Amino acid sequence: MTILTLLMLALALAADAFAVAITAGIQLKQVTIPQTLRMAGTFGGFQFGMPIIGWLLGAGVYRYIEAIGHWLAFGLLALVGIHMLKEAWDHRKLEDGAPRPDRTDPTRGRTLILLGIATSIDALAVGLSFALIDIGIWLPALVIGIVCFGATACGMHLGRLVSAKGHLGDKATVIGGLVLIAIGINILREHGVF
Repeated sequence: MTILTLLMLALALAADAFAVAITAGIQLKQVTIPQTLRMAGTFGGFQFGMPIIGWLLGAGVYRYIEAIGHWLAFGLLALVGIHMLKEAWDHRKLEDGAPRPDRTDPTRGRTLILLGIATSIDALAVGLSFALIDIGIWLPALVIGIVCFGATACGMHLGRLVSAKGHLGDKATVIGGLVLIAIGINILREHGVF
């Protein structure tokens, strides 16, 4: 595998993470260095680790994971997206002047882990396919992880810039939730469900 092919693969795998990171940047409005490092590190870490796990599992479980991986990714993204929509709805129902509850920070806790898993399921499948065709995994996994780290960091700050251009308010959370659900639906489409 050439380095150009590997970079193209890494960029393709990072596309979902980039889109989710834009959504997170829009939702957060102000993106700090610790938030960037948490999300980029988690997404990059999952993108690094999942191909290795897939490669180690090898062909024995490939057909099982291939059959449900896209459904798992869709479910996780839809779960987080629906949570964001519910959060925006609850936020809007509050009376003006009432204290607003803190929004969920997508760079922390369960939400971050769910997003990390959801955006890296395809990398697991790549690792499985590399095992099937007897390609080493360490260099590809490292490149995939680094590219995803960079794409995630860029996406968060691009989302922050988009948010700063206008007063999106609760619309940002609604947009973010809908984008996550749309990414999940697109994953299903890419795998021939529709």
